[in-house]
Amino acid sequence: MYTDKVMDHFQNPRNVGEIEDADGIGEVGNPTCGDMMTIYIKVKDDKIDDIKFKTFGCGAAIATSSMITELAKGKTVDDAYAISRNDVAEALNGLPDVKMHCSNLAADALQAAIDNYRSKNS
Repeated sequence: MYTDKVMDHFQNPRNVGEIEDADGIGEVGNPTCGDMMTIYIKVKDDKIDDIKFKTFGCGAAIATSSMITELAKGKTVDDAYAISRNDVAEALNGLPDVKMHCSNLAADALQAAIDNYRSKNS
């Protein structure tokens, strides 16, 4: 059902945790499946300098959270904001159709964190 890459990010998630003095925080959830995701970002010189996540949910939700942190870290804020739901799924070598909403959550959480950062710094 899951690719080796999904299983790796589920069993060995990267960038788990919280950034206490985060520049932006994005929280999203899917009431249908119960997944809840929070992404914290630290921005330096218009780049995602640090990124962490906390996710309550299924293995796919944890894997997509982990993957989006890897995709976003080091990118400019604009480039990170452009990471799509499909980018996350493709980076994990695919997700089952019934789990695609998890990649939506990861992309939405990152965009929410960047929106929060931008609202504080506009």
